Amino acid sequence: MGELPPVLRAFIAVELESDILAEMSKVQSDFENLVPPGSVRWVRPEGIHLTLKFLGDTRRERVPAVQDGIRRAAEGMVHFEIELADSGCFPNCRRPRVIWVGIDKGDKRLSQLQKQVEKEMQSLGWAPERRPFSPHLTLGRVQRNATTSEVRRIGEIVAGSHVGTLGVQQVTEVALIRSILSPGGARYVKLFSAKLE
Repeated sequence: MGELPPVLRAFIAVELESDILAEMSKVQSDFENLVPPGSVRWVRPEGIHLTLKFLGDTRRERVPAVQDGIRRAAEGMVHFEIELADSGCFPNCRRPRVIWVGIDKGDKRLSQLQKQVEKEMQSLGWAPERRPFSPHLTLGRVQRNATTSEVRRIGEIVAGSHVGTLGVQQVTEVALIRSILSPGGARYVKLFSAKLE
């Protein structure tokens, strides 16, 4: 893992398997060919994670306690599978800001896991999320300078698309991931993972 900086940007997530990421990449390409050019900032496929808790700036000395919390959250949780399917927008397709792929099967187990992570992080001083957990994978974000007609067109394209099922993935571990921001986009480094039973 190497020497960590005094403060690092971190989050807790389920990492995706390479075949799922390849399918996500295809969906991104399909959308990219349809939406107005330059209207969406696409997430690099290797940067797509199923985020359970965003920690933000985290002091280096707190990392061991976070790792212990993740270990406790994973204890007693049996591994399960999720099915990735369909697409949509946040907040909705009339006013799209984020384009996503959803979780079809396994979302209840995933929500249970997220609640455990949330509880452990709250005990360490992180504020709980105010919004309800809505498991999704972000494909892209609508650019702030997109025109009203471009935004409307993006929403129509996503609403009218039929993405279908992208595949099934086993959820066997929870990871603590460091995000390193750079002009070329974020780079992600797994610092720690705890296995589910």
